[in-house]
Amino acid sequence: MSQELPNYEQAAAKVSAYARKLRQQVAPPAETVELSRANGRVLANPLVADQDQPPFSRSTRDGYACRAAEVTHHKPLPLAGSTHAGQSPSRPLPHSAVWEIMTGAPVPAGADAVVMLEHVERSGKTIRLLPPRTIDAGDNIVAQGAQARRGEELLPSGATLGFAQIALAASCGSVTLGVYARPRVAILTTGDELVPIEAAPGPGQIRNSNASMLAELVAGAGGEPIVLPTAADTPQALDKALAKALKADMLFISGGVSAGKFDLVEPALARLRARFFFTGVRIQPGKPLVFGDLPRSAVSASDDGGKRLPFFGLPGNPISSAVTFLLFGAPVMTALAGSHEPRPRFLFAQLARDTDRRGKPGLTRFLPALCDFNASGSRAPIVETVPWHGSGDLSAFARSNCFLVVPEDAGFLAAGSTVRVLLFW
Repeated sequence: MSQELPNYEQAAAKVSAYARKLRQQVAPPAETVELSRANGRVLANPLVADQDQPPFSRSTRDGYACRAAEVTHHKPLPLAGSTHAGQSPSRPLPHSAVWEIMTGAPVPAGADAVVMLEHVERSGKTIRLLPPRTIDAGDNIVAQGAQARRGEELLPSGATLGFAQIALAASCGSVTLGVYARPRVAILTTGDELVPIEAAPGPGQIRNSNASMLAELVAGAGGEPIVLPTAADTPQALDKALAKALKADMLFISGGVSAGKFDLVEPALARLRARFFFTGVRIQPGKPLVFGDLPRSAVSASDDGGKRLPFFGLPGNPISSAVTFLLFGAPVMTALAGSHEPRPRFLFAQLARDTDRRGKPGLTRFLPALCDFNASGSRAPIVETVPWHGSGDLSAFARSNCFLVVPEDAGFLAAGSTVRVLLFW
């Protein structure tokens, strides 16, 4: 094994540094979308509170608004009024009295706590806190502005919008949002053996599953996939295909990056004056991964400052392509999208069974695995590898929901070990 190849941590550090620089240099164009179409988009402008949140002090329980010091004496107190959600109290709370209130309703002025319905004894129109229970000021009340003050930044630019962020924007009255445009990502699959998915493969041929998979991965990471026609294994075909990709914001090439007779991608990139950051990583699968960038101009190769086209040459086997996309492609893609969300995403889990001892030494391995995220009680998620027959085994891949990470210095992991898991998303 060549000692010049970076290990996973070294390659990841190079990609991370490149992504940070890209984020600083490139400001994606912004556009306005309706809130209902904002899921998965990246905020171009901070979200600011249009009013205090909550806009009034509200009760978090059904019960009785009161002064904590008065009800803690456990003496019967008269009921002075009632308020439900969507209604304002008709007057302040009188001294030595309580106010019936529902969850979400505004607390009358003068009240500093809400006693829960099940913690009191009601007799006619009087309420008594059941001893020995006590209550403190602030209990079961969210004060006006406790969550945010008017004008306060709630979400920064670069935040990715999911259902929680969309709910927050709706609470601020944001019918539309300014978001960054999705980066246009070219996907080029290569290989004489590939046929369209609707075709019947002939001898030695396979359907092109990688184009569909990479398009979904790109869309899931916030990009707009542009699937180019499959390129044949000739220098002329690759040169023509790569020329079409120069107008995109990023390029993924699938296949043709190993060291075989028909692995022609690196020479084709070199003819375009590519700058290579690494041409292989000590991982399995995915060792032949290529990372670099291209000048967009056919005249000059020195147009830096965000004018270059980042590219990844991914191994052609589907699991290899997926692993390398998640580990290395996604961080650069999210930077181009203006997002500050970290990629890739890992978690720790408990290994259900021993791993096998196969695999070349000195390689960080990423094995298709199935993680039970609903482990009972306080137990960590439980993960186990899925039996597979190499990085072209799509059946095994489809039964997985993550990759088990086997460190380069660990040829074997025992059942019960705490292990790291690479999430699909």
